[in-house]
Amino acid sequence: MSVLPILRWPDPRLSRPCDPVAPDEALEELVTDMFETMYAAPGRGLAAPQIGVMKRLFVMDCGWKEGDMTPELCINPEIIDSAETESTGDEGCLSIPGVVTPVVRPDWVVMRWTDLAGAVQERRLDGFEARCAQHEFDHLEGRVTFDRLAPDLRAALEADYAGQP
Repeated sequence: MSVLPILRWPDPRLSRPCDPVAPDEALEELVTDMFETMYAAPGRGLAAPQIGVMKRLFVMDCGWKEGDMTPELCINPEIIDSAETESTGDEGCLSIPGVVTPVVRPDWVVMRWTDLAGAVQERRLDGFEARCAQHEFDHLEGRVTFDRLAPDLRAALEADYAGQP
């Protein structure tokens, strides 16, 4: 079990869509390492491409910072429905440390995924949990928060970020 290095934008792997996880892939050690890395960062979500693994899976725990641990693993997730209403919320990203961006997202999503045992899960996610899952799902599609911004705001934030150590 290890805390793994997190890729930082503009690493080109963060802009590539990920490959599906095969049904027979052994993931236990990777998933354990991803949770350890996420908690150590400290973050609320971590997608496999953020540690250089170009597979469609992510981990998240939206409540642990408030004391309610709710670890979730999503393998080959799909968003199968979403709200027509949207809201703007500030999002940080472990791959773009120190930058918080306002991102518009649907207020809720219905997501389907496979768990570690291979069982299909489906659930409606609301509020921050929906925002977090959509953020991590974006990573699997090769998108970061910068990709969801208006061009002028993106350019300003990228310029500011480029000056960070």
